[in-house]
Amino acid sequence: MSIDNSLKKKGGLVRARNVLKRHERITKLIEQDRWEDEQSPLGLPKVRVMRMVTKKVKKKEDPKDDDKKKKK
Repeated sequence: MSIDNSLKKKGGLVRARNVLKRHERITKLIEQDRWEDEQSPLGLPKVRVMRMVTKKVKKKEDPKDDDKKKKK
């Protein structure tokens, strides 16, 4: 029996997560110099998640393509 196309994973999680795992939060706190080695990993402070937004790149139009369009 095969899996329906709507249920297949196509590259894992595509959108950004808004909740970090404990080890990810600790690494963020270490980067921000807010983590001490004696500190308990339970009850961690909140860490802001920065989302990356990429803009679509516009294609540069070639003058050759314009000539081809005009001829049609």
